[in-house]
Amino acid sequence: MLAEERKDSILQMIDEDGSVKVSKLIKLFNVSIETIRRDLETLEKEGALTRVYGGAVLKKKNHPSSYLKRGEEYIEQKREIASIVMRYIEEEQAIALNNSTTNIEIAKELKKNFTKLTIITNSLIIANELARMEGYTVILAGGILDNKEYAFYGEFTESILSNFIVDKAFISVSGVSLTRGVTDYVLGEVEVMKKLMQISQESIILADSSKIDNISLIKVTDIHEVNLIITDSKLEKEVLNKYLKKGIEIVNK
Repeated sequence: MLAEERKDSILQMIDEDGSVKVSKLIKLFNVSIETIRRDLETLEKEGALTRVYGGAVLKKKNHPSSYLKRGEEYIEQKREIASIVMRYIEEEQAIALNNSTTNIEIAKELKKNFTKLTIITNSLIIANELARMEGYTVILAGGILDNKEYAFYGEFTESILSNFIVDKAFISVSGVSLTRGVTDYVLGEVEVMKKLMQISQESIILADSSKIDNISLIKVTDIHEVNLIITDSKLEKEVLNKYLKKGIEIVNK
């Protein structure tokens, strides 16, 4: 068995059971303790698990807080991301913003930097933020309103999105990992994210530095399927270089 296949099997076991023991892995794969330790060390560096005495456990995942509380968390990082995003937008483009507190900060920046844009979103708050911009065409993908997230989800929302093609989709997520890809928590939002990726010429992932090398509940896509990841300057240089070495385009300043 190749090393990558072995590591994939380890990840599958830890996803199912929550933990693995070194002794069990040695017998299962018929390899040395040093080999298993190297595998676990590599997977830990990639953010997939946490090593403990005698084995490893599933890495602790971020749990979503309320929408209003999330809006107050990491606010400086979100504003920094919003500032970076402005470099990737041109006047008169059509862009998509999924429901997120980071994209609310982007909506605020758009008003300062552009006079004519088309914006499609499933976020009630983002649509309201942009409503008074006379040169903007704002398309709200309605559907079933989630009154906790202030956003629309479901088949109606996805059907509306299917009618459009946008230049760029800016998709804010809860987790980014080299091994597990792009992830999030809200099932309805994940389906919207997937649809936005389908209708966009470029898919740009937004994640503050606390979300890089973290794994959330539901997979959105493989990391190599996105065009760019934008984060903030608090991302550790070692982590940034790890992604760059894997060929992942990631910007943090």
